[in-house]
Amino acid sequence: MSKKHPIIAVTGSSGAGTTSVAGIFQQIFRREKLDAAFVEGDAFHRFDRAAMAERIAAESEAGNHTFSHFGPEANLFAELEALFRSYGENGVGRSRKYLHDAVEAAPHGQPPGTFTEWEDLGAGTDLLFYEGLHGGIATDEVDVAQHPDLLIGVVPVINLEWIQKIHRDKSTRGYSTEAVTDTILRRMPDYINYITPQFTRTHINFQRVPVVDTSNPFIARFIPTLDESFVVIRFRDPKEIDFPYLLSMLHDSFLSRRNTLVCPGGKMDLAMQLIFTPMIWRLIEQRRAVLGRG
Repeated sequence: MSKKHPIIAVTGSSGAGTTSVAGIFQQIFRREKLDAAFVEGDAFHRFDRAAMAERIAAESEAGNHTFSHFGPEANLFAELEALFRSYGENGVGRSRKYLHDAVEAAPHGQPPGTFTEWEDLGAGTDLLFYEGLHGGIATDEVDVAQHPDLLIGVVPVINLEWIQKIHRDKSTRGYSTEAVTDTILRRMPDYINYITPQFTRTHINFQRVPVVDTSNPFIARFIPTLDESFVVIRFRDPKEIDFPYLLSMLHDSFLSRRNTLVCPGGKMDLAMQLIFTPMIWRLIEQRRAVLGRG
């Protein structure tokens, strides 16, 4: 953690909705006129798309049917921690981009599924913002989770997460339901060992819970909408949270525990704005105080 160079990290599984949460932060940064260095977790995968497919095939042939993007062998955890440490100490670091599709790849003259070259983050940014799979990862070798000043988990109930992943991968990547299901099954051990433990280290978790039937996510025709959901928001330390204010602003919300707010899914964006904005103010005020800027 660093008062001079704060780090915000949003972490969640594939299909959890971290990209949507990142969009909320982009709105806040624009409104508050903050210059953020954006880092995507996919930049710290070890293999590009073609190499990953080859590695999965090789691992499967060798009898390992659980090799996945969720585990340490497929990621550069040490490099991610080095970025967080470097930014927290000096406001600098190195990252790259993973080019997901033809639109992202075109400006770089590269095929989709490849990485750009490593490059320095722009100097003089107000904070670092990370969105990806491993913002709260901690293993025997690395501890990325110790660095973010604000660590947020995005954790839909698992059937909803699978529905969102299946629909996303089918519509944007052309995968079949069977192919996505195979990926879910292959990732399950790493999901249990490396994804879910992160949510015990987060400062805040957002968990969307649908109130429609998601019993069989593999045949669901539609993704439950926000209005068909509740959002469970768990704060690790509730002492600085103004729950009366949040309850007054988020109608039909309630506290299910002393550190847990439940609000209608349609108010999730507003809830994030109300919760994150004062937290960002505090981080920036601390930064300016340390730098001597009133």
